[in-house]
This record gives sequence, C-alpha cells and structure tokens, in this order.
Amino acid sequence: MNFFRMFAVCTLGLGLVIGSTKAADAVKSGPQVEENVPGPFHPLNVTGESAGQRSCLYCSNGDNPVAVIFARKPDESLTKLIKKIDEATGKNSTAMMGSYVVFLSDSQDLEAKLKAMATKEKVKNTVLSIDNPAGPEKYNISKDADVTVLLYTGRVVKANHAFKGALKDSDIEKITGDISKIIK
Repeated sequence: MNFFRMFAVCTLGLGLVIGSTKAADAVKSGPQVEENVPGPFHPLNVTGESAGQRSCLYCSNGDNPVAVIFARKPDESLTKLIKKIDEATGKNSTAMMGSYVVFLSDSQDLEAKLKAMATKEKVKNTVLSIDNPAGPEKYNISKDADVTVLLYTGRVVKANHAFKGALKDSDIEKITGDISKIIK
C-alpha cells in the first residue's frame, strides 16, 4: 500500500512541476481581449503607401478589422505567419481588413532585410514597419514576448496571442483561425 501512496505523491508532484513550467512559458503581452486598442503611434513604415515615413497604421485602419503583429526579429516561422495574415487580408478586402507588422528593434540593417523579405515573399497587403525595442508605450508589449498578435475590430481586441520563442504551425493555425472573430 505504501508503494501506491508514494507513486501517487510522485505523480502529483511531477504534474505540479510540469504545470508550473508550462505556466512560466505563458506570456501576457499587449491589450487583452475586449480591451480597447490604446491608440496612435508612429512606426517607420518600410512597405506600403507610406514607405520611408513614420505613419500611424492604427489611424489609417480606423474601425476596420485589423491583424497586427509585434515581433522582435524576423525568422522563418514569423515569415510564415506574415504570409498567412497577408493572404487573409487580401481575401477579406471587401470587409476592409488591414494588417501590419511592427518589428520592435533598433537594428540598423533591419529596414533592408524587411524590404528584401517583402519582395521575396510577395507580401502585398500587410505593411511592415519598425518601432523602438520597447514598442508603443501604452500597448504594454512584454519584453519577454517574441511575438504578440492582436486581432481587433472597432478598435477593440477580439483575440490576443503572445509567444516566447519560435512559432509552431499549430500557433499559426490558431491565430489565423481567430481571424473569423474580427470579420463580420
């Protein structure tokens, strides 16, 4: 009988350790679901009609459905997400869907890399931009989040996804699946 109690205690302890590790990986970043999007900020637009200028993408999208990605650095998995968001933006143009990516970095060569990526990957509907490493002040983008995705409409967040590390295919599917929350 003692063996079974010891096994149960060890199993419970292991479950608590695994659960606390999983909770530690969770990142809270940006305005949460049903919160208002904090408002204007002016990143350097690398692509789009205001390329080469600091322009307010929040302002230009108004109350329309929007997918915005805040990211620390470009990588293969993020590029995959950007392409999926770009495709969804094109498909939902009649709903006036907008999308933009804000890279939070002070890297001197990032602008050239983003231009090259947009050309190579044929990103046409999603504006790529750069802002300071902390991100827009009122947005509360966690320094621990490598990627924060906000899906909003009427300037109210309908989905928030934050990740530490590279995105998995299942993360990308979940994000793109939530686009239905902002399209009417």
